[in-house]
Amino acid sequence: MSVPTPHISANIGDFADTVLMPGDPLRAKFIAEHFLDNPVCVNNVRGVNGYTGTYRGKRVSVMASGMGQPSIGIYSYELYNFYGVKTIIRVGSCGSFDKDLHARDIIIAMGACTNGNYASQYRLPGTFCPIADFDLVKRAAELCEREGVNFKVGNILSSDTFYDDSNSGMEWAKMGVLGVEMESAALYCNAARAGKKALCICTVSDSFVYPEENTTAEERETSFTTMMKIALELA
Repeated sequence: MSVPTPHISANIGDFADTVLMPGDPLRAKFIAEHFLDNPVCVNNVRGVNGYTGTYRGKRVSVMASGMGQPSIGIYSYELYNFYGVKTIIRVGSCGSFDKDLHARDIIIAMGACTNGNYASQYRLPGTFCPIADFDLVKRAAELCEREGVNFKVGNILSSDTFYDDSNSGMEWAKMGVLGVEMESAALYCNAARAGKKALCICTVSDSFVYPEENTTAEERETSFTTMMKIALELA
């Protein structure tokens, strides 16, 4: 495929080696405007904002993924395979299943379970386990400890359904899964297939244990700054 792609209007060299990838285009815009020096918009196809600037002298990009595995599957695939991006760090929100995690705590997703079929495209004779890059996991955990952040490292669920008619979320908790979001498994699959690096860091926006702590859409867009800073330090 040639560049620009059907979904990204940028040219070769417009993206840095590392891309932060929130789901929300407005969160991408917030990160670029509040943390990057001299950010330049390099993509706005379908309103999916992508920017490149510098953070502490290091070139960094941030671009939204949209919601769900098919969406992040498209954008991360094109970034890895057509734009030469080496590392994608998802900076997302998630619902927590864990009694020790409250709103604005952080989950570092070492692995990503899923109820979706994204990995079926690889025609593997078994079940593929999508996992993060260990070095990124290790460094993210060290940064959380340094900043005094309440966090856990472990498994997360990438669900294809937000409104789950079976209400099966807490069944995953029985297997030690910390929380649920909708993107990480596809990102980890794409990274593995391309031989690149990926990590998902999620801020707890909602809790199945403490529903009174659930955050608003505006808070999810602008207030998860601890996660943003950790990801930028990784980059």
